[in-house]
Amino acid sequence: MIIGASSGGSGVLFIIVIAFLVLYLIVIRPQRRRQAQQQQITSELKVGDEVLTAGGIYGTISQVEDDRVTVEIAPKLEVQVARRAIAGVLTEPEPETSTAAEEPQDEGEEKWQSAFDDEGSAGDASNEENRG
Repeated sequence: MIIGASSGGSGVLFIIVIAFLVLYLIVIRPQRRRQAQQQQITSELKVGDEVLTAGGIYGTISQVEDDRVTVEIAPKLEVQVARRAIAGVLTEPEPETSTAAEEPQDEGEEKWQSAFDDEGSAGDASNEENRG
């Protein structure tokens, strides 16, 4: 009976090890990757970058200090935010070749959507459906 008890205990240990491995692959590893990406974004901030703050404010960086960033959100209106409050840096869209059948889009609108492709495309489709 002692042999049977030890083999059952190793089965439970095996399940715990597998559960931890799955937890690591699904939760911990992607979270570390996101943290490293955010750290890289905040360390590479420079004057002139167009950014989105964690509060949802779009603006252009006008000054960078150690732990603060001054963001111009309107002409002659600047706010100071913590460097870690910058959610993302907005990038210019890659030039695309368009066909005559496609409708031209406003350049500013395309620029903002390129930073958030997942949200922008889904929202556009649902708006078109609601319009009827």
